[in-house]
Formats: sequence, C-alpha cells, structure tokens
Amino acid sequence: MLSSVPQQRSSSILSLPPNSISQASLSAFSSHLHHFNRKLTVKKNYQGISINCALAKVKNSPLPNPDILVKERHKYFDEVIITVRAGDGGHGAILNLPSQSGSAKSVGIFDKARTKKKASYKRDFDGSLILPVGGHGGDVVIYADESKDTLLEFHKKSRYNAKRGGNVDAMGVFSSQTRSGLAAPVLRIPVPLGTVVKQKRGKLLADLAQPGDEVLVAKGGQGGISLLELPEHRRNKMMDLTTNILRDDNDKVLAVGQPGEEVSLQLILRVVADVGLVGLPNAGKSTLLAATTLAKPDIADYPFTTLMPNLGRLNGDPSLGAGQFSSAATLADLPGLIEGAHLGKGLGRNFLRHLRRTRLLVHVVDAAAEDPVQDYRTVKEELRMYNPEYLERPYIVVLNKIDIPEAMERLPNLTEEIWKIGCDVVELQNDVTSRREASHSTSDSDQIDTDSQEKKVKTIEEYQRPLAVIGVSVLKSIRINEMLKEIRAALRSCQ
Repeated sequence: MLSSVPQQRSSSILSLPPNSISQASLSAFSSHLHHFNRKLTVKKNYQGISINCALAKVKNSPLPNPDILVKERHKYFDEVIITVRAGDGGHGAILNLPSQSGSAKSVGIFDKARTKKKASYKRDFDGSLILPVGGHGGDVVIYADESKDTLLEFHKKSRYNAKRGGNVDAMGVFSSQTRSGLAAPVLRIPVPLGTVVKQKRGKLLADLAQPGDEVLVAKGGQGGISLLELPEHRRNKMMDLTTNILRDDNDKVLAVGQPGEEVSLQLILRVVADVGLVGLPNAGKSTLLAATTLAKPDIADYPFTTLMPNLGRLNGDPSLGAGQFSSAATLADLPGLIEGAHLGKGLGRNFLRHLRRTRLLVHVVDAAAEDPVQDYRTVKEELRMYNPEYLERPYIVVLNKIDIPEAMERLPNLTEEIWKIGCDVVELQNDVTSRREASHSTSDSDQIDTDSQEKKVKTIEEYQRPLAVIGVSVLKSIRINEMLKEIRAALRSCQ
C-alpha cells in the first residue's frame, strides 16, 4: 500500500499557482499535506522495524591454526579427538504388482509373438519372494599404516563421514528387473603404528600396535525393506509368498533406511620402539641415534632441540649370522627431561607415554657436566614419578663425551657411584620372596599392615642396578661398538 503512492503526487500538491489560492484550496491543501505526512511517517516507521534471529549452534573445539601446527608440532602430533559417522542405510520402496489382466484371445501370429511371458520373480529356498532392500550404509574402520608417523593431519580435518547406501531402483512396480540398492564402501582411516583408539572419555576400543591391525568404530545403517501395496482381496493370497505387505501407512517407516552410528574418538599415539633413549637436554641422545642408525634428527648446541620422538632402526647382531635380521631393534630418541618436568617445566613429561612399549631403556648422561650423578638421579626420579614400572625395566647407562679430558679422568669414579645407586636383581627377588612368606604366616589382622608396606613408595635406590655402565664419545666414535654390544646383549636378555 505504501509503494502505491505516486512519486509525482507530492510535487503536484506542493506546486500551487499563487493567483489561485482560496480558503477551500488551502483547506484541501492542508488535508492532503496531513495525509501525505501520515503516509511518510508510517513508511518511515515500517522501514525502521528489524528482526534479528540467532540460531544456536553446537560449540565444537576450534581447530588449531595451520601456522601453529608447523611451529608447535610437538603439542599436537600424538593426541587428537575426531568425530566419525557411518553412512545411513538406503531406502526401500513401496511396490505394486503388475496387472495380469489382458485379452485371452490371440488375433494372429504377430500378436502371439508380442504376448509377454509370465513374470518370474526371485524366490528363496522355501519359495517365498525375495524383495529388494536398500543398500547398507558404509562402515568406518581405523587401521594401522606403516607409512604414517604422526596425528597432525587429523587436526586439519577432524570429522569423517562414510557414504550412505543406495536406494531401491524402482518405478513403483515390482518386476524381475528390480534391483536392491548398492552397499556403500567402507571408509578406512589410516593411523600410525602404536595408535590407541578410545571413545571420548570412554572405554578402550583397540591398540593398533602391529601393521594391518584394524578396528570397526562405527557401523553403517541397515537398508530399508520394500513393501508390496496390494488390494485387500489379494493380500491373503500373497501372505503365503511374502510377509512384506503394506497393511497401513504406519508400515511405511520400515522402508526408511536406518541412520549410521556417530561417535567421538580419542586417538593417542604411543611410539612402537624396543629401546628408549632418555636423559637431560644436550646429553647427546640425538647424536647417539644418528651415529648408530640411519636416522637424521635435528642436532644443535642448545637445549630442547628434540621436540618430538625420533625413530631409528638398529641393525641386528652380526655375530648371529642369519639371525641378525630378526635381532634388529627400533630406537626412540625422546625429548630431554629436566627437574620438575612432572610439574610442567621444560617440555613437561607427557611424551614419556612413548616409553610404554619399550623393552630396554638407555640413560644417556653427559659425563662432562657439573654433576653427572645428580643428573642421572634427576632423570630416574622423573621416571619414577611418572610411572614406577619404568624403573623395573632393564636399562644401561651411557656416559657420553669422554673425549673431554676432565670427563675421561673422572670416568672410573662416575661408574662406581652410579653402580651404588640401586640393588642387585637377586636381592630384589629375595626381598619379594621374604615378603610373600611373611604375608602367609601373618594373621588376617596383620595382613592389612603387610599390604600397606608393599604399597609403600620405593626410592630409586630400591630398584635394580643397571645392566652395564659404559663410557663413550658418540661424536668422536669412541667405544661405539662396545656400547652396541651391551645394548644387543640386554635386548636378548629381555626376550
């Protein structure tokens, strides 16, 4: 109504001839002007109305900036949360049987050739009709792939959807040419070896530690069935052939495909390695890895050069002949630990989860440091506070940088002091045996006190001694072969 006001009407009202002004014209002019201003006011108020509508959206965790993924890869490479959704099932169809009414008379030979044969439907072993169904939705499978090494790509894309199943290809008439919907392909997501798949804040689903390990994390929806729509006088007869008959409109729900599962998963990477290299920053762990394997880690003269675990393959023992190929091992160089790492100092200690699969630990100690023994104790204390089981594993101590004269002079004293930290394996076994005998001889009232003693926190002196303490110079290649011999011997004892 507002747009119907002519644009030229205001000019014709406002432009009055000066010699034709009268009382009637002035009253008419004032009435028109009042009516015109009212319309303008309504139009102005109408245009001033605005409606703001905000839709509530689900708040998802924001993805990290790609620049942050490049600069701070060590914070994101081993843990991520993703969402996967399996495909929905394809829809069935509401089908009608073709009409069989026709003229029984045949006019000529050409009409006989054009007569259609009786339709032959697919039947089951018991003679019942096989009706087409919707295609199964695509499943979601996560599998271990040797070519992957980090979980960084999942921070760029955190949602994966499988395809839905195909619908029944029919035009509403059931015939022998009616086909079921195609099943959707399985969505396979590759992850690095050693990835642990868990439900978000839930149970453990799988530990993909070997090549080819896989787990089904989301099942696709089942396809809908097809129903025959028949008149009432034909339903009883067709009930002997199939039970998929449309009785009322409520049965149409059966033709709709079921939705696929959707689940949020937590992926945690634990490096698969046989030997773990631990120590303070700048102790020479990366240099040792580069000297004994074909790995090329970043090496520099400043602390925390290693931000992510580096892996290298150690060749087998040549003295075993053909068995050297089966005695090869994987070495993992972990970032440096400092005192207070359990409190978040330095790079923290979250990367120590990568030691869970190792069979042997190698403590790399800078023999030229101010107090190498205290450095060794610091690393062992951080391991104990993170997971005391790490100190129960066999390990050797490598005193590095003995090419420096000061380190070479005090090498015998350092070796002796490190040997004093801990106890022999025989003493540990005797201690455990004596505790078990004491627990059997005590009464039920004393059993509680015995259990409290067993749960007492042990110090690092109460754990086993190292299998070997050897001084080397990785940079100058001094006594490298002796170190490798001790590592291979320790690995054979762990089998």
